[in-house]
Amino acid sequence: MSDETPKGDRIAKVLARVGVASRREAERMIEAGRVTVNGKRITSPALNVTAEDSLSVDGKPVGAPERARLWLYHKPLGLVTSNADEKGRKTVFDALPEGLPRVMSVGRLDINSEGLLLLTNDGGLKRKLELPSTGWLRKYRVRVKGTPKTEDFAPLRKGVTIEGERFQPMEVVLDRQQGANAWLTVGLREGKNREIRRAMGEIGLDVNRLIRVSYGPFRLNDLKPGEVEEIKPRVLSDQLGVPLPEGHAQAKPKPKRPGLRKAPAKPGGATPRRPRPAPRRKG
Repeated sequence: MSDETPKGDRIAKVLARVGVASRREAERMIEAGRVTVNGKRITSPALNVTAEDSLSVDGKPVGAPERARLWLYHKPLGLVTSNADEKGRKTVFDALPEGLPRVMSVGRLDINSEGLLLLTNDGGLKRKLELPSTGWLRKYRVRVKGTPKTEDFAPLRKGVTIEGERFQPMEVVLDRQQGANAWLTVGLREGKNREIRRAMGEIGLDVNRLIRVSYGPFRLNDLKPGEVEEIKPRVLSDQLGVPLPEGHAQAKPKPKRPGLRKAPAKPGGATPRRPRPAPRRKG
């Protein structure tokens, strides 16, 4: 038995990097017999591949990984955040504008939620953005039915356990009352399934609108429903350490402007002011 480490990377990792699917989804695709390596169909993800190997998914060749890219997408209501839906409902990927490469969503927004959804072509970047250790705050504008008071949200600010599942403390700000509804701003650092709706239900409030407005440093701003905007490579480099593509020079630090040098103070106090010369007499 050889003790040498196999060359290359696990095939599911490679498929994720080129934007085919997440690692878990890629593993399911392999087990379903949808992936071939060098013309041979495989059914186990326990395989390493290199750049010399030829990969295909559903009979279509898989190209080399492109540079990591990230897009902001304003998800409209009524779309499912998945590649396919067993109920035949329209998905986010059915509605994306033409011209985008194959992309994956960073996390999810449920069918009744709207707002900012991040999309990437790189499985490693997707995983990095989804990890709780990243610690990025995700902010939501939330409309609830009723007339709550700010103290009603105290349990959520401390963290609650619902059906055995622990939710971390939330940031909750009561913004305004609008008729029979109240608007809130809610901040999370982890995104569990229907977390805000379930947490609000725990204190007797029903959510009737939920809009994600930011994910870490990335904001929805004026992006309209259905629109997509790509994050500039420089921002990706600064925020996430993604290498800049060729042709993008690294930013040079701005030189410090020389300041005025102050005269050293004399012992015993401040430097005395020089007396003005006496005015000259005329004549």
